Amino acid sequence: MTPSFYSWGACQEVTGSKHFVDTGRHTLMIDCGMFQGRRQETYERNATFPFDPSAVDALILTHAHFDHSGNLPTLVKEGFAGTVYCTPATRDLTNLILLDSAHIQRKDAEFAHKRSKGFVPDPLYDEEDVAAVMDRMVTIGYDRPFPVPGGTATFLDAGHILGSSLVVLSLDGGPIIGLTGDIGRPHLPILRDPQLFPRLDFLVSESTYGDRLHGSLPDLQRRLAEVLNRAVTRGGKVIIPAFAVERTQEIIYCLHLLKDQHAIPVDLPMFVDSPMAISATGIFRMHPECFDKETRQLFRTHERNPFGFEGLHYIRHVEDSKALNNMSGPMVIISASGMCEAGRILHHLRNNIANPANIILIVGFMAENTLGRRLVEGHKEVNIFGEPHAVEAEVEIMDAFSAHADYREMGEYLGRLDRSRLKEIFLVHGEESAQEPLRKRLVEQGFPLVTIAQYESTYSLDR
Repeated sequence: MTPSFYSWGACQEVTGSKHFVDTGRHTLMIDCGMFQGRRQETYERNATFPFDPSAVDALILTHAHFDHSGNLPTLVKEGFAGTVYCTPATRDLTNLILLDSAHIQRKDAEFAHKRSKGFVPDPLYDEEDVAAVMDRMVTIGYDRPFPVPGGTATFLDAGHILGSSLVVLSLDGGPIIGLTGDIGRPHLPILRDPQLFPRLDFLVSESTYGDRLHGSLPDLQRRLAEVLNRAVTRGGKVIIPAFAVERTQEIIYCLHLLKDQHAIPVDLPMFVDSPMAISATGIFRMHPECFDKETRQLFRTHERNPFGFEGLHYIRHVEDSKALNNMSGPMVIISASGMCEAGRILHHLRNNIANPANIILIVGFMAENTLGRRLVEGHKEVNIFGEPHAVEAEVEIMDAFSAHADYREMGEYLGRLDRSRLKEIFLVHGEESAQEPLRKRLVEQGFPLVTIAQYESTYSLDR
């Protein structure tokens, strides 16, 4: 039977990655992320699957980000009984993210039931469901081929977040397929650059920033210093919604550099208000195999901790988090979730969004119909916990922090691949407005066939 590829998540949208390779005899799933968008639609799409989870033979997890791992517990609850393959760092981070998700779902539901007049979803899973996922995980290091039903898989470093992987899938007697998951950017701090794929027959590629260019790291640091100094002059707070994994650590690293350079006041108080981000930072210290040479040298040669410095405070307890609302600026508060859809960031926005002295600093991609996206789009009023709030704070956008390659970086990376056998590229994990420009650029670059994957479509992988 001819192998095939299809997708039930992150087709012409960014969140909820769920991709499939049918070998002809076995079904392999790549990622099981949580869809994020309008509250009721989000709940309905995450609570049920348009496929039979019990028919999936194995799952390959590219990395721990919530939109790639966040719905694994529901998959297991609904009948998936196979193995989940991932890197060691991905397992550690996924365990943390899923436990945090279970906790936040429960707490947000309790809080919303008391206050909200709108749709209030029940938790999709609890801590016991997370444990059932962890029991199915098998970890494999980079560059070590391992057997999967119907073939062999290999993880390569994607350079996106700690433990993130590109997947090379070699089907028995069939094609070699590459899947990017999310592909990182070259020359960013902390992590190594993405590895190159070997010769492939087919490639499934993300396309998140297919229509945009990021600024350089020096420009990013300069702009970050400008934002912080502007808030200091006003006596305001800088509220940074950030993914607890990778984005928070990158911001801390850059803040550390700016303080060392005296580009910002050395006594400016900074708070990481996310128990998960604190735990994730500890996991970073446990996986130096993922660091680039410069970061390893900071730990080894200079005995410095890039994720800790004077004036940086990590907040675990709810009482300490609430106390930040009664403190006067200037200060920096980094809190999750990254798309402003759950967790402590909602409380910080609710308490600070109406003050024009404050700055909300957006440092990552915001999916359609999320609160973060509405801030990016310049809405003058937004709902938080079902109540309207005027947006008086300044909203500053700095997507140079993104861990996704932009269209130039994607073109340069893909341009270095051996194309002698490459038959087709499938674009996933991107909104249509980003995918079509990237598709055109790749065609102009000489790639033979570039297809934007569609829901309910199956694509032949006939070598």
